[in-house]
Amino acid sequence: MAGQQFQYDDSGNTFFYFLTSFVGLIVIPATYYLWPRDQNAEQLRLKSLRRVHGRCLWYRLRLMKSQQSIGPTLKKAALLFGWAVFLLLAYKVSKLDREYQEYNPYEVLNLDQGASVSEIKKQYRVLSLKYHPDKGGDEATFMRIAKAYAALTNEQSRQNWETYGNPDGPGATSFGIALPAWIVDQKNSMLVLLVYGLAFMVILPVVVGTWWYRSIRYSGDQILISTTQLFMHFMYKTPNMNMKRLTMVLTAAFEFDPRSNKEATIRPTDNIEVPQLIRELGNINVKKKEPPFCYPYSLKARVLVLSHLARMEVSEELEEDQRFVVRKSPALLQEMINVGCQLTMMANSRGGFHAPRLVTIENCMKLTQMIVQGLQESKSPLLQLPHFEEEHLRYCISKKYKVRTLQDLVSLKDSDRRSMLRFLGEEKYDEVMAVLGSFPHIIMDIKLQVLDDEDSNNITAGSIVTVTVTLTRKRMADMFEKEQEASICPGEEAANTEEAGDSNKAKTKVWQNKNKGAKKTAKSKKKKLTKKKATPAPVKAKQANGNVAGNEIAAAASATASAAKEEDDEASDKGSESDEGEANKDSPSERDEESDKQSDTEVDEGAGDDEEEWEALQQSIQRRERALLETKSKVTHPVYSLYFPEEKQEWWWLYIADRKDQTLVSMPYHVCTLKDSEEVELKFPAPSKTGNYQYSVILRSDSYLGLDQIKPLKLEVHEAKAIMDNHPQWDIPDTEEEDEEQEDSDGIEESDYEDEDND
Repeated sequence: MAGQQFQYDDSGNTFFYFLTSFVGLIVIPATYYLWPRDQNAEQLRLKSLRRVHGRCLWYRLRLMKSQQSIGPTLKKAALLFGWAVFLLLAYKVSKLDREYQEYNPYEVLNLDQGASVSEIKKQYRVLSLKYHPDKGGDEATFMRIAKAYAALTNEQSRQNWETYGNPDGPGATSFGIALPAWIVDQKNSMLVLLVYGLAFMVILPVVVGTWWYRSIRYSGDQILISTTQLFMHFMYKTPNMNMKRLTMVLTAAFEFDPRSNKEATIRPTDNIEVPQLIRELGNINVKKKEPPFCYPYSLKARVLVLSHLARMEVSEELEEDQRFVVRKSPALLQEMINVGCQLTMMANSRGGFHAPRLVTIENCMKLTQMIVQGLQESKSPLLQLPHFEEEHLRYCISKKYKVRTLQDLVSLKDSDRRSMLRFLGEEKYDEVMAVLGSFPHIIMDIKLQVLDDEDSNNITAGSIVTVTVTLTRKRMADMFEKEQEASICPGEEAANTEEAGDSNKAKTKVWQNKNKGAKKTAKSKKKKLTKKKATPAPVKAKQANGNVAGNEIAAAASATASAAKEEDDEASDKGSESDEGEANKDSPSERDEESDKQSDTEVDEGAGDDEEEWEALQQSIQRRERALLETKSKVTHPVYSLYFPEEKQEWWWLYIADRKDQTLVSMPYHVCTLKDSEEVELKFPAPSKTGNYQYSVILRSDSYLGLDQIKPLKLEVHEAKAIMDNHPQWDIPDTEEEDEEQEDSDGIEESDYEDEDND
């Protein structure tokens, strides 16, 4: 059996093949993932957002970064250098001679395949005269010619060549190692050993250890574990947390501590500038000695957040730190909401401690809105718009307009809006309208049901209730025309000025709750009906008493009387016909047939309803499966924010709460994919006691002030159905023999009955 032989590449040619493959495996994927995307596309996107977001801080920072950044240039240079190395190695490999070629003696002798022995001898003599060393030829070439001649003329050599491809017979199996021979040379052994030890015993463990140590310090949302523990401690300690206390807990996060986060900084100038900001802000509870609120990093972060909410100007160094703190705050507040939900679930399942109050979780959401917009809680939401200042609000809240919210501003007529905003020029007014038109308007539809139950509309005690909320996002610009049409169109049913005034009062704005609007319209309709019914009564009375003067009133009264009489006659005719029809029916057979038909139609209708419910259930299951499989982008719509330093997307919180008891009914769902429409399912267990319950479905923005929605949710809980112990479908025979015996016995009984009947 042939042996095995390992050999290194003395010439280094095989190593170039390995090196070319290695560089190609790095350069090709790196080019696909790291090559800078088309900068023109980003520039076009920013250009399209300029009209609305041109004054936003994040927009100006992004524009400056795209113009001054040299990162894409460096990436391109590095990738081009890698491609140059790859192409150079490929060119080097293409020029290498093939060392391991298939041995063919005919090619060595320059003969055609299958030449005769005489032709071989003749060609050998010719080549010997030319390449023999005694004749001045090349010795190596002559040795190859002699070997080829022997392989073709010697029978054994010819057989070995045809069988093994080598005239000398089978040789040892050779394995080439794609490393140069100098690596395993004894002279370089210490150097190679040092490099291997440094790479695999020092560098690799340090890199893996650093990555592992960093990863275990952060949660899945890239929040420090110590920060999460801090939030849990204070939310457990203070279940009812006001906005001031919440700001202190937020700014105590370890993300702002330079010892835990290298991005956070403490500057020598903080000892001068921070106390100055404290004096300007006023009451921020500096003397509190409770750790970590008294630590310098926490105090600095608190001052920076409060100055951001007050829209105060700070120095350039503090402005950089302020942007860092403000940028981190929304993610930290989301972590606080998650912690509050976890504590609420623990309190509901285990008990033994008080869960955070609803006001605490809602304050976290409000604080997120305030930080994104750079506004204090008491300020008007109109200050989110450009060119609006405190002194301009007096024009809006005057007795004539009474505009306090964004919805009130949208619902005004264009002429009134222009008159109210007369302090703005034409260009500024157009910009304000463009920004206001880009704000979101969410239409929320609610459907309440109990899935996986026979009667999905019947809510029993302890059942799992599913509230399907469909959110449709529209722009406020789409609502301008609707509001204008609603304000222009008068009530068509109004017969006089009083009724027209009532109809205008009864009109509801788009922003109001549909239920409230329905109640108001119903009340107005009742008023109209009572007015219309009340007018003919005195006419009839006066006509009967003979005290009415005027032919018109008498004619009207007679017309109404005749109309009423005709209606009575028609009703009596119909009644008589129905009585005659019933009387003409034959004895109970026809009545039974009609009752059977009615029952059949009721059964068919019930079956149709069941099929519709089953199809709806299957569709909802398929939607949920598709939602689990597909990954939606969290890029929705950029938020208009004048003072937030980073581009933020519109996200929302959706949850169900009991506002009377200040508790959460379902955990807040963070809606991050609402671009056009989104369907969300909120589930919660129904109360264990029967009765009527009043909950609220709440939708809150994490970016805008004044756009939250609250809709009532009424829950009527019934008693659960009793479990039947002796249902017929559970009476299943244990064996087939019992079935056969039962069939036999039934057959015998039937035959006995037949015999008795025959007798």
